[in-house]
Amino acid sequence: MAVIGRLSRLSRLIDAELRRTFSAHGLDPASFDVLATLRRSGPPHHLTPAELMRASMVTSGAVTQRLDRLEARGLVTRTPSETDGRGVHVALTDDGRALIDQALPDHVDTENRLLAALTKTQRDTLSDGLRNLLESLGDTTD
Repeated sequence: MAVIGRLSRLSRLIDAELRRTFSAHGLDPASFDVLATLRRSGPPHHLTPAELMRASMVTSGAVTQRLDRLEARGLVTRTPSETDGRGVHVALTDDGRALIDQALPDHVDTENRLLAALTKTQRDTLSDGLRNLLESLGDTTD
């Protein structure tokens, strides 16, 4: 009970801190996730909605809602695939790239601040233990 209780409390604390960081940039966790995933994809920073769905581990409907909001804000574009008549590519706009490039360093700073009480060895040990627990529960994404 102590482990689960602490994990639950820690999850709430971390979530609140991350939301505060995202909010400072006009983002929520879902929007940050899409923009960061596109940014990590490398030039030209585009993916299909299915690739975003796999990376985010959410339903296609959730990806569609996220993309609708980001497109309305001018942060992403959706364009038809040149090779697949039914396919669509989602890409960062210049504004989207600028926003994620501003938010990402703050996000990393927040994560480092949250983990500052742990040494590198402790972080690695915790990460390995949590990965093992997740895998034992059927979550094999990393």
